[in-house]
Amino acid sequence: MEFNNSIPIYIQIIKLLKKEIVCGNITPGEKLPSTRELALKYNINPNTSSRIYKEMERENICFTKRGLGTFTTDSQEKIEAIRDEMATELTNNFINGMIELGYTYEMLISIIQDKKESEGK
Repeated sequence: MEFNNSIPIYIQIIKLLKKEIVCGNITPGEKLPSTRELALKYNINPNTSSRIYKEMERENICFTKRGLGTFTTDSQEKIEAIRDEMATELTNNFINGMIELGYTYEMLISIIQDKKESEGK
């Protein structure tokens, strides 16, 4: 994985893990890799892996069972909240970027409708 130098690595990996959870690639209640395994997988420092899990625990995305490991939340409400948060961020980035390019809301709506029609959805 190539990291963006302008965003801390731990934040980028948290976003990636959130996406994996929301998309169902990591299931609710699933055991996550150990901090060492996570460090090897992403070629990061084990301290960074630990920070990732601590931050995710703080956000109630995962929890640790002493001696067993770290597991994702099994709360569908939390997973939906993460999904909504990610959708809002994507939408805001899209709208703000398009407005910076000079598009109006009406033009954005037209672009979306055209795309929907061209895909037959």
